[in-house]
Amino acid sequence: MATHEQAIALRVDEISKHFGDLVAVDRLSLDVHRGEILGFLGPNGAGKTTALRMMCGLLRPDGGTIEINGKPLVPGRSRGIREIGVAPQNLVIWETLTCVEQLELAARLYDQPPRVARARAEHLLEVFGLADKARRLGKTLSGGMQRRLNIALGLVHEPELLFLDEPQAGLDPQSRVLVRDYLQSLRGTMTIVITTHDMEEAEKLADRVCIIDRGKLLVVDTVARLKNHLGASQLIEVVVDAGASQSLLPAVAKLAPPGTFVAEGEKLLLTSTGSTALLARVLDEVSRLGLHLVGVHMRDATLEDVFIGLTGRRLRE
Repeated sequence: MATHEQAIALRVDEISKHFGDLVAVDRLSLDVHRGEILGFLGPNGAGKTTALRMMCGLLRPDGGTIEINGKPLVPGRSRGIREIGVAPQNLVIWETLTCVEQLELAARLYDQPPRVARARAEHLLEVFGLADKARRLGKTLSGGMQRRLNIALGLVHEPELLFLDEPQAGLDPQSRVLVRDYLQSLRGTMTIVITTHDMEEAEKLADRVCIIDRGKLLVVDTVARLKNHLGASQLIEVVVDAGASQSLLPAVAKLAPPGTFVAEGEKLLLTSTGSTALLARVLDEVSRLGLHLVGVHMRDATLEDVFIGLTGRRLRE
């Protein structure tokens, strides 16, 4: 687990990016510790990919600075920086090269000797379950195989800092576990920044997560500490007639501080350290309003609960 005493692999200081009147990234500051896995989360259009492209030198910030291992990052020259590896959300592979040819070529572009490049290519093909596809052309691979190859290409030169943009998109459950296990094996030896919409995956994989919305950093911390934003490690779901939670919400809102209750379909979600006593009062309101109680369930709080609490439930384009 990363600590504040660890060396800083990536320092982002007040970076911004505008596209016309749109503020995609708004004075974002962030420190990423050496050897940690950081989950970089946000709704659609939050600015994640734009921020990631600036962090790896593919896009010039309109303001602010970025440092890799204490050295300023010069936008447009990241391709020659050995420390950085990138696996973008949009697949970048050579369709008319075989898997092993692609990995060897990528390694050679980073000045690895031929024998080292071949050994590294064979290792990654084995790691990502592509050893039997070594002689297959990129265009003949399934979407999931292409995604795994895309990740391997970002790793072939053994970078110190790896950026992964939605690496699990299109992967089946077995492939997600394979990728997750390998990334976890790199913890401590490689610094990884990963964007994902899969909250469960981020919770399993990341040492810390940061959440951004509308280009601004909302919070960055461990998953356990972020859950404390909910005020409880466990949530209680009161299930009533379909849609009735909306009529129940005004009746119980006066019982606790704002944010304690959230109506979700037929569920009323209760978040409070004094949940047991508060639950009794909620059930009294259910009875008073003549609503049909379907059930009461207790569950552990999740990273998704934190995410929705911070960014809201409204759909994003």
